[in-house]
Amino acid sequence: MNRTTLSLIAGATALAAVTGFAALSQPDAPAPDTAAKAAAQLPVERTSLLCPAPSTSDLAETSYTSFTPVTKGTESGGKAELRAAAQESADAPADGTDKGKGGDDGKSGKDKPAKPVLTPKEPGKPVTGDSSGGDAPALVGTADGRFAPGWTVQETTEVAAGTGRGLQGVNCTAPDTDFWFPGASTDADRTDYVHLTNPDDSAAVADIELYGKDGALKSAVGEGITIQPHSSEPVLLSTLVDERQTDLTVHVNVRSGRVGAAVQALDDKVGGDWLAASTDPSGSLVLPGIPKDATSVRLVAFTPGDADADLKVRLASPSGLITPAGHETVHVKGGMTTAVDLGDVTRGEAGSLVLTPTDRSVPVVAALRVVRGKGDKQETAFIPATRPVGTRATSADNSGKGSTLSLTAPGAAATVKVTASAGSEGGTPVSKTYTIKGGTTQDIEPPAPSGLKGTYALTVEPVSGGPVYGARTLAATEGGVPAFTVQTLPDDRGTVAVPEADEDLSVLQK
Repeated sequence: MNRTTLSLIAGATALAAVTGFAALSQPDAPAPDTAAKAAAQLPVERTSLLCPAPSTSDLAETSYTSFTPVTKGTESGGKAELRAAAQESADAPADGTDKGKGGDDGKSGKDKPAKPVLTPKEPGKPVTGDSSGGDAPALVGTADGRFAPGWTVQETTEVAAGTGRGLQGVNCTAPDTDFWFPGASTDADRTDYVHLTNPDDSAAVADIELYGKDGALKSAVGEGITIQPHSSEPVLLSTLVDERQTDLTVHVNVRSGRVGAAVQALDDKVGGDWLAASTDPSGSLVLPGIPKDATSVRLVAFTPGDADADLKVRLASPSGLITPAGHETVHVKGGMTTAVDLGDVTRGEAGSLVLTPTDRSVPVVAALRVVRGKGDKQETAFIPATRPVGTRATSADNSGKGSTLSLTAPGAAATVKVTASAGSEGGTPVSKTYTIKGGTTQDIEPPAPSGLKGTYALTVEPVSGGPVYGARTLAATEGGVPAFTVQTLPDDRGTVAVPEADEDLSVLQK
């Protein structure tokens, strides 16, 4: 094996370790003597997470929780850290140069202090931080060594009054280059922002495309948006187009670099929350964790291609898969956003929406807008289609009450282990095993650490059976308003597949 081959292997393995998302694939038809050399699942060595600026409200109270589950096979060193990004780059040069702003010192051009900074001391124990008011910046975080595999950060904000009042929560996300957000809006009552955060040393350039009920909306303003290094840009959707649209699908396509992206959807009347990106376009989708007391559920779906999609709509209830009366199927026209009001589809029981093709499979993205409460005591949250739990998924920022874990097995039955971590200020971890019947959703009052003090994390690990999808709901009644937020639990991608070498490479070191 020559040096070029060695360099390719080393480069690919390093990419996998850095991103936590890459995997080296085997050839389509491996020879018999190489087929047995299965790729080993190794812990990622470095990962990044980005948290959007939480709120512009002076009444906002935001908490951050950082947690890494204990992972076998990791080294003893490493750290995880979140530092403030520059809040905006609106006053930065248009040529994309940094000019000293938002550098590695974690400060913006206005010398804002780089806080809060969360620095966990050990995996398995959460660490928390908080901020108040509307000046809290976006956060840029990295974790390496034993803190990298499965690193999870939750941002939770309480807004006492005004537009978007209630509980807003979001899982901080890894940087990427492509995002889909069905469920956004430029309606008169809505104030929706796309938050774009750049973690890197060079500027990123992104396009924001909007799709309404009649197709793509023309907007030159959304093209070529520059996000300066180590900074964040909130883009108000209503400034990108002239016409109002109740239901929009937002596509963020990064031309250069990479960003973290999330939509903050704020309503004048029914609160607001963060809309996380839908999973990649797929023919079948699962949207888990609809609260059993939801008073209104609205499905928003979009297919990026030219072909129409016909989807079978089913609800995975505690007793099995059922078809909502009057909503057996939904027709999604190619390139157009489709919205369907499902009403109180759960009818007082736990539920998850399962979308499957009626005939030919066409890639689709989707999300749910969920409302709890009635009259002027309503609150809104969003549930995007998500990936299965996979090997492991984690939910941070849980307390002794107010947390509900929703698990769905849309196909075969599944057994899962749920572990409650130690508390941020004390407590002993505990684990429980649950069996989810095929085609059902089960709401679980999650286990709590014995002697809990502070907040804790929940880690879900499938043990056997079919794929499992999950979501965690945080709820808190404030002034009679049933405030809540829902975060889905996709696989934490804490490991990466690395194939075994075909020969002993140690001889090449001589």
